[in-house]
Amino acid sequence: MKAVLLGTTAGGGFPQWNCACVLCVRARSGSLPSRSQDCLAISGNGTDWWLVNASPDIRTQIAACSLLNPGPGPRDTPLRGALFTDAELDHTLGLLTLRGGAGLTVWAPGTVLHALKDQFDLRTVIDGYAPLGWREAEPEFEITGGLRVSAIPISGKRPKYARSSTVDGHWVVAYRFEDLVSGGVLVYAPCLASWPTGFDEVVAGADCLLLDGTFYAASEMGSATGSSSGQAAMGHLPISASLPELRRFPSVRRFYTHLNNTNPVLDPASPESAKLREAGVEVPLDGTVIEL
Repeated sequence: MKAVLLGTTAGGGFPQWNCACVLCVRARSGSLPSRSQDCLAISGNGTDWWLVNASPDIRTQIAACSLLNPGPGPRDTPLRGALFTDAELDHTLGLLTLRGGAGLTVWAPGTVLHALKDQFDLRTVIDGYAPLGWREAEPEFEITGGLRVSAIPISGKRPKYARSSTVDGHWVVAYRFEDLVSGGVLVYAPCLASWPTGFDEVVAGADCLLLDGTFYAASEMGSATGSSSGQAAMGHLPISASLPELRRFPSVRRFYTHLNNTNPVLDPASPESAKLREAGVEVPLDGTVIEL
């Protein structure tokens, strides 16, 4: 199994276009590396590649990753489709860029498929260009390339545009990928509102975990930007709460991803970054490749 972190930040990227916080100013000056919005590419055989979420930055992300280069035919591509962890705009709008692709399949929870048709209508727009295969992510299924996938419900948080939806169920999932040949296991959970029941077993059974690192502290965004509201409703467990949990799994390779532009771990010289290094937890850059 091979996975590429195409992007590692939360919505808006880093620096965020409308933010002049200290970290964003440093990124614009070049003293900290810029990052694109969170997205993963994964393959079990190096030939069939799947996106996990499709960020608004997907065109530049694909262009920067030679493993996703088109060919050998003029319109051939190694991309087979995408798996959505949720229905957030930051994780689905990249499909609009992929509208010229043929034969792509999208896997997502039933709530997400409903929202993308009845609340946002992205499905109708996309299918007007090149019809996609839309598949409900069941508890366990297989995708081309030799990967078995488990969809793990972790949150009921709906995107803002779907707040009026009457559909009940799990709106956010984590994905567990198992290589059917090597047995390697990668878990991808970029949105985690809390440490859910049973998640210990999921982490303990993984070789690699990519976890929600949106915020370091519960009051971070207000401190960095002067905003008095917003963060609490975003559905992201802060690192200060999840790091003690991760310390219990030293044998698992652990990464934080989906970093907000206000997160001090974006600066490798910060005390917060030092705490992660001491715990053996990594903060990967865009383009990081993981092999299991």
